Amino acid sequence: MFELIQLRCFVAVAEELHFGRAAARLNMTQPPLSRHIQVLERIVGLELLARSSRSVRLTAAGVVFLAEARRIVELSDSAVATARAAAEGQRGMVALGFTAASGYSFLPSFFGRMRIDMPDVKLLLKEMVTGEQLESLQTGRLDIGLLRPPVRGTELASMRVLTERFVVCRHSSIPEHARPRTLADFDGLPIIMYAPDKARYFHDLVTGLFANAHASPQLVQHVAQIHTILTLVGAGHGYALVPEASTHLHPDNVVFSELENSDPIVELHAAWREDNVNPALRLLLTNLRRWTRELGGAEDDQQA
Repeated sequence: MFELIQLRCFVAVAEELHFGRAAARLNMTQPPLSRHIQVLERIVGLELLARSSRSVRLTAAGVVFLAEARRIVELSDSAVATARAAAEGQRGMVALGFTAASGYSFLPSFFGRMRIDMPDVKLLLKEMVTGEQLESLQTGRLDIGLLRPPVRGTELASMRVLTERFVVCRHSSIPEHARPRTLADFDGLPIIMYAPDKARYFHDLVTGLFANAHASPQLVQHVAQIHTILTLVGAGHGYALVPEASTHLHPDNVVFSELENSDPIVELHAAWREDNVNPALRLLLTNLRRWTRELGGAEDDQQA
């Protein structure tokens, strides 16, 4: 069977129709080039090039063989390029977990950066709450998760990718002058609260804020998802504190307002296993650090 170097030599001569130019193109001398062509013709059992002292031309068999030889050489080059790209993380797949709230603002910009910087890496998207993501990271079903801190688990590392403020949401029938502006203003008001089991991060955060402000709102519902909270606010069940990314949603009968004297304390983290050897993940982490630095949200990696 012929070898790839023999096909490369034949293609070069067939395209240049000159042994000297073909040898220079392949960065080799003319004698070994000629030997490769002779061996190829012997293996094929046909004359592929008609030579004379003045010219080189393709035979009828050579014309047909050239098309196939080009295809084989191109496939070989493509296979090498694809393998190298995969080894460098430029190709492949990353299983990405995310919370519903992270999709309001962070994910759209994240996807945009992926299309520009890593266009040949596919994302396998899995919407999960934080606890499910941590379990899936540990078992290898996820490569990376976008979740709420703290990140607990052996062999997990994380970095902050986004920090945002809470905003107030109220029913549209409540006038601006009557809405709560500070945490203390929520004292005695009906509020939709985060569930302590399925939304532990938000529950503890909001509960701590009210405690520090010496406010005791009237808790009317405990739910896990922000879009459910907004639905209940829109139905007139009470007020809520939600991350400012929620303002990208447009629920009926809901108005968002600034919470005065509030700091950006709502964090979104990326988490992954330190021993994950997926090259695409390693490149993604490098890019993610740069993207979040540009957005002002990143901090040093943390070992859980």
